[in-house]
Amino acid sequence: MSVHTPPSAASTTAVPASARPGYRADLDGVRGLAIALVVVFHVWFGRVSGGVDVFLALSGFFFVGSLLRVAESGAPLDPWPVLKRVGRRLLAPLVLVLAGTTIAALVLLPFPQWDRVAEQTRASLLFVQNWELARTAADYLAADPMVSPLQHLWSIAVQGQFYLAALIVVFASAWLLRRAQIPVRVPLTVLLSLITVASLAYASFSTTPQTWLYYDSAARVWELTLGAVLVCISPWLRAPKLVRSGLGIVSLAILFACGFALDGNAHFPGPWALVPVGAAMALVVAGATPGVTGPDTPTARFLSSAPLIRLGSIAYALYLWHWPVLIGYLLLRDRPSVGFAGGVVVIGISLVLAEATTRFIETPIRRSVPGLWRTTLVAGLALTGVALIASTTGWIAHVDRTVSHFSHSARPDPDLYPGAAAIGLPEVEHQPVYPPLIVAADDLPPATIDGCIAQHTNREALTCVYGDPMSTRRMVLAGGSHSEHWLAALDALGREQGFRLDTYLKVGCPLSDPNADLTEDSPTFECDSWSVKVLAELAAYPPDVLFTTSTRTKDPGEGPGDFTPFWYVELWETLADYGIPVVAIRDNPWLIDNEVQYNASDCLASGGTAESCGVDRAVALDPVDPALEAAAHLPSVTLLDLTDSLCRQDVCRVVEGNVLVYRDDDHLTTTYVRTLTPDLGRQLGAATGWW
Repeated sequence: MSVHTPPSAASTTAVPASARPGYRADLDGVRGLAIALVVVFHVWFGRVSGGVDVFLALSGFFFVGSLLRVAESGAPLDPWPVLKRVGRRLLAPLVLVLAGTTIAALVLLPFPQWDRVAEQTRASLLFVQNWELARTAADYLAADPMVSPLQHLWSIAVQGQFYLAALIVVFASAWLLRRAQIPVRVPLTVLLSLITVASLAYASFSTTPQTWLYYDSAARVWELTLGAVLVCISPWLRAPKLVRSGLGIVSLAILFACGFALDGNAHFPGPWALVPVGAAMALVVAGATPGVTGPDTPTARFLSSAPLIRLGSIAYALYLWHWPVLIGYLLLRDRPSVGFAGGVVVIGISLVLAEATTRFIETPIRRSVPGLWRTTLVAGLALTGVALIASTTGWIAHVDRTVSHFSHSARPDPDLYPGAAAIGLPEVEHQPVYPPLIVAADDLPPATIDGCIAQHTNREALTCVYGDPMSTRRMVLAGGSHSEHWLAALDALGREQGFRLDTYLKVGCPLSDPNADLTEDSPTFECDSWSVKVLAELAAYPPDVLFTTSTRTKDPGEGPGDFTPFWYVELWETLADYGIPVVAIRDNPWLIDNEVQYNASDCLASGGTAESCGVDRAVALDPVDPALEAAAHLPSVTLLDLTDSLCRQDVCRVVEGNVLVYRDDDHLTTTYVRTLTPDLGRQLGAATGWW
């Protein structure tokens, strides 16, 4: 999100826009149009519009342009004035928004989510929010109440990192070239061009998962350096008015269509991001008129209109406010989308907050003449920033200590915490829910704790051994996280009944048998590559039985119940050809309400009960296990169904026998899985004939 107009990025005094030499109103209009696209597409369409990519390109254009003017002027290459100016302009509104969002989060969000907000608040203040989101593999998709209110700040982090790196690169290059008495512009253009090509190549051809690339500074920097290259070569760019007029019209049309035509979340910052970035850079060129003051093309006049210029002037603050306001509205209304009227409300509130922030915070702090109001603002916001850092760090440390205590504590007394054994029996004596809600997300299966589940960047057939390693009977547990969360019970049964348990697990990847050739462009390439390697190992060293899942809950919007995907059946047929028997278990119900998935711990922390936070059994599951029909032609497949150990007759509760059933919205806690061991053992023993 660009926060610099061409003059103010380098100047130290506040000057009316119309009086600034070289000021181009149309570029403020480009920023206004970009923020309008960002807000409209986020609020009403749940899509990436390309507007953020435009901001990144303009940031590179403006910021490197200001540094280049200093480098070419012969002025001292002092970074401190630049750092102070950029720091004040970026941090002041950011601290205000983070403080407001933190207060709102304390009021609106259940306490298990405070840790996530605290981590992202601290990351945003330190300009590493993009790496925090990449680490947690957050998808920048349509807003819903479970999405972080600070998710949009990844782009501010990328810009902050770029500003620091650009300052070092440009001033260091200028210092060296001054000593050699070489003009700085051409060598800097070459250097920035090389960085642009390298970054774009990485974004285009890297095998890194898209959920990481989207936030990766190395994959994003080309968008900023492309703008920097353009400002370097701008003195040499000349085009007739007719050409510039046509270029402007085409570029404007492309920007308007980008959000509808391209899935930016899936394809940016790869080569498809050249569409919005290229259109923005073309608008810069199309509006350039050496020797002429004022816009002289249709698009330049449109972009210089008062509404767009005003939007451009509040673009930074509007970008900061619109997303937390949107998430807050969804939380208050408890809806998955805002609708037209709600969107108008969200945009209206965001505009008011952005205007107030710009007028009373950002603009006074930009002024070079110190005054009481500015001094008070800077001091107050600085103290607020320090308080945010201290409080978020303290809360994160508290949660970490709680998690550490939980991980090292003894397992709960089965008489007080019977878990699944309590279903069908009179109510057991009430005890505090275990695991505690604040650490529920950390009640993880052994494979995750041991590093034995392949992460997004790992396509190798990672395997680990559980159960009885010395047994000659060998079972393989294969699939994604919904196979993994049965590991605790299977491990216990393996040690008890004497069988070896080998795992082949990968995050987000049920084992499959790819029918088509593997291509990098395929959305399932990551999982398919892993599956091919696992199947090769299974064919070379067949287990006595393979354990996996047989169904999954239908996605929100596809109706109630569960189903057996066709690729599950294709896998079973392939394994039958290998002579490998399959034991497949019906997946657990997922927590979905009004087409939005929700966390059990959040619902309970908000005052819900084990039953009110649960899901109707008839909504979550079909009356008859759909895998029965899907596997009817395969005698090599034996089906297990522990639904009656997860659900009561009418409802699947989130707490049974004082044990929390779910660690999030669709995965079981390891504590509850352990209480399922006897029920799983009875069905698995009959299926394998081993006991």
